[in-house]
Amino acid sequence: MGNGLITNPIIWADVPDPDIIRVGHHYYMVSTSMHVMPGCPIMKSQDLLNWEIVNYVYDSFENNDAHNMVDGKNIYGQGSWAASLREHNGLFYVCFSSNDMHQFYMYTTDDIENGNWQRSVINGLIHDPSLLFDEDRVFVIYGNGGIYITELTADATAVKEGGIAQLLLETESEGIGLRCEGCHAYRIDGIYYLFFIEWPTVGNKRRRQICYRSSKLLGPYERKIILDDDMGYSNNGIAQGGIIETQDHKWYTLLFQDHDAVGRIPVVQPIEWLDGWPIIGIDGKASETFATDFPYTPSKPIVMSDEFDYEENQLALNWQWNHNPNDQLWSVTQRDSHLRLTTGNVVDSVLKARNTLTQRTEGPACVVTSVMDISNMKHGDHAGLIALQNLFGTVGVKVDSNGDRVVVMSVNDGDGMEAIIESLPYDHSIIYFKIEFNFENSIDIAKFYYASEDGQWIEIGYPLEMKYTLDHFMGYRIGLFNYASLETGGYVDIDYFHFAKLVNGTYTIMK
Repeated sequence: MGNGLITNPIIWADVPDPDIIRVGHHYYMVSTSMHVMPGCPIMKSQDLLNWEIVNYVYDSFENNDAHNMVDGKNIYGQGSWAASLREHNGLFYVCFSSNDMHQFYMYTTDDIENGNWQRSVINGLIHDPSLLFDEDRVFVIYGNGGIYITELTADATAVKEGGIAQLLLETESEGIGLRCEGCHAYRIDGIYYLFFIEWPTVGNKRRRQICYRSSKLLGPYERKIILDDDMGYSNNGIAQGGIIETQDHKWYTLLFQDHDAVGRIPVVQPIEWLDGWPIIGIDGKASETFATDFPYTPSKPIVMSDEFDYEENQLALNWQWNHNPNDQLWSVTQRDSHLRLTTGNVVDSVLKARNTLTQRTEGPACVVTSVMDISNMKHGDHAGLIALQNLFGTVGVKVDSNGDRVVVMSVNDGDGMEAIIESLPYDHSIIYFKIEFNFENSIDIAKFYYASEDGQWIEIGYPLEMKYTLDHFMGYRIGLFNYASLETGGYVDIDYFHFAKLVNGTYTIMK
């Protein structure tokens, strides 16, 4: 065995509401993806520290105006929430609810890394669900405060007629702001364990992890607080996630912690069993670093650079679109080693623009650079790099109604529209962009730069004070965008996307 070391956060990026399973030596994780597509990323690890993206559950799960961002509609902060991942008898299951659709989605495959997922839909919201396979029966346990249980058919595609469907328990309400939700249900050694997140308004006043247990599925259940700690970070509690048993019968949990603008980041902690209760951390405290028996197994980066050198018109798994893309309007094969983004509908804000291509940001700090050929933009077009959240910042090029190019830095004006902070004439056909992100100690500042072909970086606008807001409910992402405000059909060709993150005091290019 190895002498691996877990250092938290295991991924300093937005990977919220994680759920985890083990298959042999491999661990698989799913997380919330809301309005970015493809969605429900499947990540893989052998040591619980190094993870890579190996699949998505769906390319898109609905085809309507809101998911396509048409006619001013959108699903920011909605889409897929808090997915549950399970394996049972050789099949893999992922389920989630979509608040905008008021539906519950179930996906299955026999190949979690390479397979296509079969989809079924159940009407109605099943909030923050957890699948529970109990011998030959299938249940979903869900809710907020009031926790419900519903029995599904054996194939988990529908509610079982005549099956269990009832309130399972009422969780604590006195002194609690956010009552228990985010269920993760297990049967271990004949005991049923239900894990939840809650947020009290008394005591430490931070998110904490709760466990309910019972020897009977329908209760009664006992309750215990099993982690109430912020690991020294801003009284932001660590909670909501799954537990896992290794092949040598050690236990760990995968939870998340709010880290302001970068998002909700995953944290691994050991579990010790005491009197039949799982106690998280070391001596009841979350640990930034602890030793494991895992061999160190490096993996591909979660956020990566891209030269756009593809033989087929298919992007690396690290990329996700803001809402459903129009696949007729992007290409990595029309021009060798370039990403082409073509405008397809007229909008008045980058927040309404389709085909904005995104990756996560990463802490403690990261830098992204890109270069665009802007010679085929049309009047009214706007293209560039964005620090994407509701309170966005962009550095880009606009073509005015006279056909003149200007380089601009813009932000949200408060109503989702773009306020131009600085605008400068630009008369070249090639332009370089850079954004520097600093998340260390919640500084949460982004700075914006451009350069012409002589390569001298010029800062533009002002540093953006990044804020995590619940209307998007997502950490800041890096986006490549091009949209039309007057006429469609213009395009930009992007030569590369280079991403570097701060590792041990040095910026390292991620490839």
